[in-house]
Amino acid sequence: MGEPAARRRRHIWIGVGAGLVVVLAAAAVVLVTVKPWTEEFRHGGLRIAAPPASIEPAAQVVPAPPNAPEPSRQGLAAALAPVVSNPDLGAFSGSVTDAETGEVLWSDDPDKPVIPASTAKVLTAAAALLVLPPDRRVTTRVVTGANPNELVLVGGGDPTLTAQPDGKGYYPNGPRLSDLSAQVRAASHGIDTILVDTSLYPGPTWPAGWDPIDIAGGSWAPIESVMIDGGRLDPLVEYSSRTPTPALDAGRRLAAELGLDPARVRAGRAPAGATEIARVQSAPLRDRLRDMMVHSDDVLAETIGREIAAATGAEQSFAGAAAATKTALDAAGFDTTGLTLLDNSGLSTDDRIPARLLDRVLAVAAAPQPDAGDRAGGTLTSAVNSGGSADLGSPLAPLLDYLPVAGGSGSLAERFVSPFARSGAGWVRAKTGTLSVSSALAGYVLDSDGRVLTFALMSNDRPPEASRPALDVIAATLRNCGCR
Repeated sequence: MGEPAARRRRHIWIGVGAGLVVVLAAAAVVLVTVKPWTEEFRHGGLRIAAPPASIEPAAQVVPAPPNAPEPSRQGLAAALAPVVSNPDLGAFSGSVTDAETGEVLWSDDPDKPVIPASTAKVLTAAAALLVLPPDRRVTTRVVTGANPNELVLVGGGDPTLTAQPDGKGYYPNGPRLSDLSAQVRAASHGIDTILVDTSLYPGPTWPAGWDPIDIAGGSWAPIESVMIDGGRLDPLVEYSSRTPTPALDAGRRLAAELGLDPARVRAGRAPAGATEIARVQSAPLRDRLRDMMVHSDDVLAETIGREIAAATGAEQSFAGAAAATKTALDAAGFDTTGLTLLDNSGLSTDDRIPARLLDRVLAVAAAPQPDAGDRAGGTLTSAVNSGGSADLGSPLAPLLDYLPVAGGSGSLAERFVSPFARSGAGWVRAKTGTLSVSSALAGYVLDSDGRVLTFALMSNDRPPEASRPALDVIAATLRNCGCR
């Protein structure tokens, strides 16, 4: 999931190192210019350094060339043959598409439904981009209770609330519990009881195929409509053990902020017509989608799934959110044959997605973006059915920027390190998927000729310590391949 602390420190060192070079360079100029014991100064001369050469800014990110040579099916098949036959891949399937034309250039059993692990989040992000505005925020509220001594904490579906004293919790720009409590103190008196209303999310707090041992293991908390730092017991540690009662814990932390007895916190419902006295809001959806994808955050995926459900009129439960994701993809024209979702994170071992569908979603996201004047009359459905290169810029395009960078960020930060995969570092961007029975990669890469290729690579029935390096080698092979 997350980027390790050591890598974050390394990024800081790069910045400090660059600054140090500038400082040393400036010091050198000073020494050359004013050093009083130089020969020139002794003999009455004063050497003035020439002004430094101007530095022109250079673009670090450039678009893929529009005229890059197109790979051939035969060339790609020949390049991939040695690496896709690796027994470490177990039960393998995959699909590779030329993003420029939308043509599938290579595939291996692409229609087979397989356990996707966290590559299921590609579909969650796509559905969210299709049905929700990117600036959508989720609201956590406090309202009056049925009795004068009661307040009700009403969960709105935000797991990013933080109780950190400085407001810097696990999620960037998460709302602060202290802001909520300050509003409550200003608006109410004589309160000694807090109810926690989680009725927004009906049904079980985890679905079939999730292992409760992973709560203590730090992968997820029971999905409730209000949480602090995703239910982490240590809010600054990605794989911290989680609480089994995240909503009640949020109520207890609010009580503590207000100087109330945490024992006076219990589950309850807000009365009809209750008066709102406090509210805080999450970061925009675009930021939460990025965090979900880069760090493969399962709790964020499930709560965003509920937002998709609400937007499509479905129940905000596991079943409702999974069905809403499929409905959004169907409406956009994607072929969801073989898709089975019990959740929106990919944690369930009962989920099934064919590689074909993941690759198609990414190919549509990566399709060339036409000029505004060429977009009139286009639809996403026409883009999907024509292979992605239609006359409408895809609303899925932001999905590409949410993907981790191989060897650089998020769940790919420590990948692509072997001699056979290292060439993909910095060039491959992909969503990872890892369970004990499944490993997958779904993303895109610029090949050696500058052509954008999307891919979905899926391995089942092999341990991840074997299958993940093998998948990395396949993606690196796509990077190395001109394959004409």
